[in-house]
Amino acid sequence: QVQLVESGGGLVQVGGSLRLSCAASGRTFSSNVMGWFRQAPGKEREFVAQITRSSGRTYYADSVKGRFTISGDNAKNTVYLQMNSLNPEDTAVYYCAAKASLGDSYDSWGQGTQVTVSS
Repeated sequence: QVQLVESGGGLVQVGGSLRLSCAASGRTFSSNVMGWFRQAPGKEREFVAQITRSSGRTYYADSVKGRFTISGDNAKNTVYLQMNSLNPEDTAVYYCAAKASLGDSYDSWGQGTQVTVSS
């Protein structure tokens, strides 16, 4: 399994930006696809974005498209989520996840990092 550690969360005002990081260790060969999910209070966890590390191909939820950017540094086994134009609806715990390939289910999860957008 892969160990994932998120960082970079915090409190930001509406319209502000944050960058989340997710560092992978352990069986990193089984983390070719890495993604970000989020869970707001009282809501189910939802998909935010994912990247296929071998190709660099990305995919986004409609709610963040054009505002968030996922990227990766394969040398550091780290994936980033740049979040711009944040609004209160983006407030949630953000989780990093990994899986071996696109056809798999995510099977490694980080502990989560809180993002709070204040108005």
